[in-house]
Amino acid sequence: MIVDCGVYAQGERRDLPKDPETVAHAIEDTADSFGWIGLHEPSDAEMERVQQLFDLHDLAIEDALQIHQRPKVERFGDTLLVVLRTLWYVDEGDAVETGQVTAFVGPRYVVTVRHGEGGELATTRHELEERASMLGHGPAAVLWAICDAIVDQYENVAEQVEVDVDEIETSVFSPERTSDAERIYRLKREVLEMRRAIDPLREPMEQFAHGVAGLGQKASPFFRDVADHLSRVSDQAEAIDTLLTSALNAHLARVSVQQNDDMRKISAWVAIAAVPTMLAGIYGMNFDNMPELRWHFGYYAVLLLMVLVCFTMYRFFRKVGWL
Repeated sequence: MIVDCGVYAQGERRDLPKDPETVAHAIEDTADSFGWIGLHEPSDAEMERVQQLFDLHDLAIEDALQIHQRPKVERFGDTLLVVLRTLWYVDEGDAVETGQVTAFVGPRYVVTVRHGEGGELATTRHELEERASMLGHGPAAVLWAICDAIVDQYENVAEQVEVDVDEIETSVFSPERTSDAERIYRLKREVLEMRRAIDPLREPMEQFAHGVAGLGQKASPFFRDVADHLSRVSDQAEAIDTLLTSALNAHLARVSVQQNDDMRKISAWVAIAAVPTMLAGIYGMNFDNMPELRWHFGYYAVLLLMVLVCFTMYRFFRKVGWL
């Protein structure tokens, strides 16, 4: 569906019907203006209309319609194609959900195609419209605002994941027995999803920061700021991944230690139980010539011997830490 359409001139917006044709005609009639068309999960017919109006390349349209594209920047004539992955965090399932924003940036137009629930651009559009000086940079300002908003979402997701990592670390090193391997593995998969969205975007942002034809050199400082934030969140994601790996290793090592402790306790109790079993087995044979077999206090002496030996072994195992 077509979410919004607008034409901007001298830092101000002209509201237009939600019709790409109206925007295309308006920017032709008004000098020093550009249009921004926003679409959310458009149909093939809607994309075909936009393609015809702005002469977009077939391969670029194909990338916009197919989700889960790798973040990238490509040029098709005068049009710059920018594919961005959007992220949002679902705390209930420790899940990082992904979407996609594709931006077609031309000399006097911007077309954004969004897939997924995250990465809404209405707030970004309203904030940009309140900054007339930024809108004066034209389509480059729109692309910067979109990139900045999406990178800010990356930082929010990274902070939420860090909270879960702190919970895991507390659980792994708590005195109670816990089973954290499954949650750690699940979070590592989500961090991998984050890095698939973040890392491929670093090179394009560096290119924008040093100037790209069609965006203008005046926009470079703004993209340098985005590139800096992106580099920071990329390092943050890498650190989270390292922490999760360390937590998993610590958890497995702790499980191994706990199993060794259990085996030592079992072995100690088996050794203690073996003494009375051995004595009862010997005196249960009932041979006529066994020593003290017919002694009046023999039964009580054997019981006392069992208790003394078992108590001595118990004190020994307690001293060496097996019990």
